[in-house]
Amino acid sequence: MAGNLDKGRAGELAAVKLLQEKGHVILFENYRWQHKEIDVISQDGDVLVFTEVKTRTNFNYGYPEAAVDERKQAHMKAAAEMFLLDHPQYQKLRFDTIGILMHGNQVKEIVHWEAAFY
Repeated sequence: MAGNLDKGRAGELAAVKLLQEKGHVILFENYRWQHKEIDVISQDGDVLVFTEVKTRTNFNYGYPEAAVDERKQAHMKAAAEMFLLDHPQYQKLRFDTIGILMHGNQVKEIVHWEAAFY
């Protein structure tokens, strides 16, 4: 399991770097509410962005972003709602996903879907 945790963390670091390169200001990483988590919360201009990062080493189980199913989306929305109660200054928001394919320690592919779901 440690290998999966290491892979996931490496993917999240790559995602944060990509978001920063796109001009996002990273506000939180691994924000938790109850048993729900949002991998990255950032600000893109005046938009608050909640991002789920999925990292895989192959496509045996489909594309990484396909794992952001309705259940995961509902968890993110619930955690985002609680975040917004504590941070009411944000008026615009969106939910993004980042899918990452790793080979060893190298990112082979990274794809960012803005406004992936509502």
